[in-house]
Amino acid sequence: MPKPEVDPTVQLELSVDRGSPVPLYFQLSQQLESAIERGVLTPGTLLGNEIELAARLGLSRPTVRQAIQSLVDKGLLVRRRGVGTQVVHSQVKRPLELSSLYDDLEAAGQRPATKVLVNTVVAVSAEVAAALGVAEDSEVHRLERLRFTHGEPMAHLCNYLPPGLLDLDTGQLEATGLYRLMRAAGITLHSARQTIGARSATATEAERLGEQTGAPLLTMQRVTFDDTGRAVEFGTHTYRPSRYSFEFQLLVRS
Repeated sequence: MPKPEVDPTVQLELSVDRGSPVPLYFQLSQQLESAIERGVLTPGTLLGNEIELAARLGLSRPTVRQAIQSLVDKGLLVRRRGVGTQVVHSQVKRPLELSSLYDDLEAAGQRPATKVLVNTVVAVSAEVAAALGVAEDSEVHRLERLRFTHGEPMAHLCNYLPPGLLDLDTGQLEATGLYRLMRAAGITLHSARQTIGARSATATEAERLGEQTGAPLLTMQRVTFDDTGRAVEFGTHTYRPSRYSFEFQLLVRS
């Protein structure tokens, strides 16, 4: 089994506080998770031997194994037969603000890429007409895209835009984010109404996102408005929860 020449966890100066009520495995897993999220342990990094890590920290091997397994369960580490335990891609935590997935991924150092599946004009459905405030006998622009990070699919994005809002070139859509194209066209994004949920993946969704049929997916619907109050986009998206989460900040109402 391959082994890193120098255990990358040595540079982390890991430590545990035996006087703390926090379980020792959790203290260790939190430090490793922080290192992955900060990019200190990068995707593909091969961790050292659990026995050596346990000896260095004065922990039992089951404690170290529990810490490692908790990160495997979160999708941050993977055990590969004949290879060892490797870092995979850290989960993107998206704050609840009016920003694009592309910009959020870039800010997180995730190297986003896009594949356009559909870029066409379609007859509007009742749901989309209501969301965009257009007549039910009109047409809208429909986009479907797969968003990747580090070569792996993270999200399936489906967007509807009012006709004639802006030129939607497939090459540009694969090179940058939709909101960037809107801003470049002089559209000022002001606010949005958003709903977050979860459901099981259909067979088609599972195939697109590299998941099993029936696997849990995060969902998001959003209607975005410009500074005149006009609805400029209706999006309905699905995300892999092992790669993505929404982050809330809650305040006490005074």
